[in-house]
Amino acid sequence: MPVPEHGPYVVITPARNEGRGLEDAIMRMAGQSLRPLQWVIVDDGSHDETGEIIDSYSRKYSWVTAVHRPDRGFRSPGGGVMEAFMDGYRSITAKDWEYIVKFDADLSPDSDYFEKCFAQFQAEHKLGIGGGTVYHVSGGQTVNEPNPVFHVRGATKIYRKACWEAMGGLLIAPGWDTLDEVKANMLGWQTRTLADVRVLQRRPTGSNEGTWRDCVKNGQADYICGYHPAFVLAKSLKRLFHTPYGINSLGHMIGFVTAYWKGVSQVNDPALICYLRRQQLRRMCGMKTICT
Repeated sequence: MPVPEHGPYVVITPARNEGRGLEDAIMRMAGQSLRPLQWVIVDDGSHDETGEIIDSYSRKYSWVTAVHRPDRGFRSPGGGVMEAFMDGYRSITAKDWEYIVKFDADLSPDSDYFEKCFAQFQAEHKLGIGGGTVYHVSGGQTVNEPNPVFHVRGATKIYRKACWEAMGGLLIAPGWDTLDEVKANMLGWQTRTLADVRVLQRRPTGSNEGTWRDCVKNGQADYICGYHPAFVLAKSLKRLFHTPYGINSLGHMIGFVTAYWKGVSQVNDPALICYLRRQQLRRMCGMKTICT
C-alpha cells in the first residue's frame, strides 16, 4: 500500500538567527516520507538571513508559510519562543490536521522521522504528546539528553489534536514545555519521549544562553509553573552533584527565589498547580507519579 505524500499534521517552527542551518532543516523537511500539510516558519526578529531564506522557500514550496515578527530587541527565553509559536499557530490555514508540531530549526530529522512518530501515536490512542529522543554530538560521541519518562523536549513536540484542544493551548512563559505535559496527564492523556525514534540537535539545549543564564532561567520557570518550594530545594540540592558543580544548583535556586521576590506572575490555573505539587510531593515520598 503506497505511503501518502502528506501526513495529517502541521508544523510550526520559531526561528531567530538560524540562517546557518535553516536551509538544511528545510531540505530535510522536504525529504520527509510524510510531509506536513503546512509548515509555518516564524522569523522571530532575526538579524541574519533567516527571513530571506524563509521567504525563498515559501515561494518554492506551497506548503511552507513565512511569518515575520519585528525584533523585540532582546532574547526572551521561553516566553519569546511561545509568542512566535502562537503567531505561527494563528497563521495555519490547512484543514483537517490531526496533529500539531512544534519543531525547532536546529533539528536534523531522518527522512522517516515523522512517519515513525505517527505510527506510535496510532498504536497508542491515549498518547497525547510525544516526540523523538533528542541527541547531539559532542567530541565525536553521541549524547542523549536525559529527561523524566513523561517529558518530551520542547524542541520536538507533537500534540494530538484532541489533547491540544483539551489543554486549551500553551503557556506563553518559561516552563511551558513541562506544564503542557502535566496538564495533559491531569486530563487523562499520556505523554512521553519516543525511545525508538531519534532526532539530531545541532547544538545542546540551552547552549545559546550559557550555563549560568540557563540555570537561572530554569529556576524562574519552576516558580512560574508553581513548583512546590520543598521540591525545588530538593532539586537544587541534587544538582550540587551535577557539573558544573555548584553553578547548576546555585543558579537554579537564585532564579526561583528572585522570581518570588519580584512577584513574577505564576500560571493562572490553581487546579493545575495543585495537581503538579501533589505529584511532586508523591515523588519525594517515593510514591507512584507521572514520572514513574
